[in-house]
Amino acid sequence: MKVENIRQIIELVKHEHRSKTIAVAAAEDDVVLKAVQKAKEIDLCNFILYGDKLKIQQISEEIGLDTTNIEIRDASTPLEAAKGAIQAVANGEADLPMKGKLTTSEILSVYLKDEYGLKTGKTMNLVCAFEIPRYHKLLIISDAGMVIAPTLEQKVDIINNAVSVAHKLGIETPKVAVVGALEKVNPKMPVTVEAAILAQMYRRGQIKGCIVDGPFAMDNAISKEAAIHKGIKSDVAGDADILIMPDIEAGNILYKTLVYFADAKLASSVVGGKKPVVLTSRADSDESKLNAIAFSILMS
Repeated sequence: MKVENIRQIIELVKHEHRSKTIAVAAAEDDVVLKAVQKAKEIDLCNFILYGDKLKIQQISEEIGLDTTNIEIRDASTPLEAAKGAIQAVANGEADLPMKGKLTTSEILSVYLKDEYGLKTGKTMNLVCAFEIPRYHKLLIISDAGMVIAPTLEQKVDIINNAVSVAHKLGIETPKVAVVGALEKVNPKMPVTVEAAILAQMYRRGQIKGCIVDGPFAMDNAISKEAAIHKGIKSDVAGDADILIMPDIEAGNILYKTLVYFADAKLASSVVGGKKPVVLTSRADSDESKLNAIAFSILMS
């Protein structure tokens, strides 16, 4: 089944993956616990909460979260909470970890330690699926929050990660647009050169399971009219399923622009490791965090 919107991700997980357990690191946050509450209300998954137990219980009481059937494990610092959550995933007590009230680097620095055995040797990165009112289908964007300045080799991994996500959303042959500031190769702009190399790697069979083209400017990656106006002939132009961003700054700005200016709904996950990580911006809403939980479960 091809997933058409964010709500369908939640419904798919409810019907097929309900027995998963999420280990939340530093859960003493009202938005995080509201997402936990929403997940419990719809019987989406189970949770183990790590963090300041008294604060978690206090916030839970304030928002009306019933913790009767939720295990809370006390941790004195965010780092201790992260270690507990990652250990639970590593030893099979939980299926995947979730970032709570701590930074991305704090939880991922623990995840990436050799002792937990969760690395694959490939690039891990944040993949986001957006439901945008003015776009005709779900749009996957990568990377918006993890890899600062991806190399060509890392971009290959980022494409493969995004394509894997697209396949799990039922998109059999996703169209991948490698975007930058313009749609022509300019030797003075390395992003355009790398985009052309990635497109050629696809044509030579080095990147599979998708269609890759580029470079594209943003307009002709997502607008047929813009592509026609500029004379671009490509199966990807104006119909991208996946946008590969040139760096974290472009990706992060686009992410927040879509959320705050375009009223986009999103679901996100860090993929590329043995287990996905439920990871959102600390400013994201409880709804976005709920979507990220469902999305990450589906990716697992």
